[in-house]
Amino acid sequence: MSGSVDSSPAEVLVTWLHYDESDPHTGGRLRDAGLTMRLSPRTGERTPDDVAALAHDAVGAIVSTDPFDASVFERCPGLRVVARVGVGYDSIDLDAATAAGVVVTICPGANEETVADHTLALLLALVRRVVENDAAVRAGRWDRAGALTPWDLRGCTVGLVGYGVIGRAVGRRLAGFEPKLLVCDPVAEPQEGIELVELDELLRRSEVVSLHAPLLAETENLIGARELALMRDDAILLNTSRGRLIDEDALFVALRDGSLRGAALDVFADEPPAGSPLLELPNIVLSPHIGGISERSMATMTRQATASVVDVLAGREPVGVLNPAALPAALGRARSSAA
Repeated sequence: MSGSVDSSPAEVLVTWLHYDESDPHTGGRLRDAGLTMRLSPRTGERTPDDVAALAHDAVGAIVSTDPFDASVFERCPGLRVVARVGVGYDSIDLDAATAAGVVVTICPGANEETVADHTLALLLALVRRVVENDAAVRAGRWDRAGALTPWDLRGCTVGLVGYGVIGRAVGRRLAGFEPKLLVCDPVAEPQEGIELVELDELLRRSEVVSLHAPLLAETENLIGARELALMRDDAILLNTSRGRLIDEDALFVALRDGSLRGAALDVFADEPPAGSPLLELPNIVLSPHIGGISERSMATMTRQATASVVDVLAGREPVGVLNPAALPAALGRARSSAA
């Protein structure tokens, strides 16, 4: 039947932890399309071997940050679509997916504003020393103007490393604090209200540095010991992008030794960061990679990812395609299966 998925049993691997198999817009939509689900929520690190074993006979996957490298695509010949629940895709080898004829999608517009909200929340928590003062009050202390005196955000020089959708959203939220905005982004266009600078200058001048760059080969350990040494000793560093943008060992030393005032991290090189020395420090605010997560964004992303899988397997082009070169092969296989 034209426009429908293969009538034979076809399985979709689901690793997104919060997938609702009973929701008519998610699990119900897969069932209506004649698909079955293999639920295997990602709750910790996985290897490509783990992923290949889970997806070996799947035609589609709705995934968290599971690693899909070339070896996974080689061992999963029936796979046609990988739908990432979110907008980050550094865990997926796009070139290998394209070569294998597998469409990779993300959920554009679903959680970028949520990440910007969380960035501001972390920034204010850090500047106002909310976590430290909360712990002090719980311990019976009432330190109103002593060692835990907060700092100010209004009028600060704020450096945004990356000025895409999220970086711009953070900039809009900061406007009420009347900052001087410095931006480091090779593709950003000059505009009123920002000053485009190179990274080293941004680090030297900024009182707040917030990372919003993608994780690429050239941005891994973008902020290392050399870069941290350039920063002011009264500066703070935030990362709501990807953990491996920062050399965490170097960050620990800078925070411990006082050459950096504070930091706030939502992302880590290894997640969860069990055993990280950063967990021992009082001048850092931490959250468990929840920047893009809210009740609304989770529902939106899960529905978008589900729709992408159903569309590809029905021979239709989905939204949020990262590798359009894979579409002819993936959609062609779907249409030939439906014939």
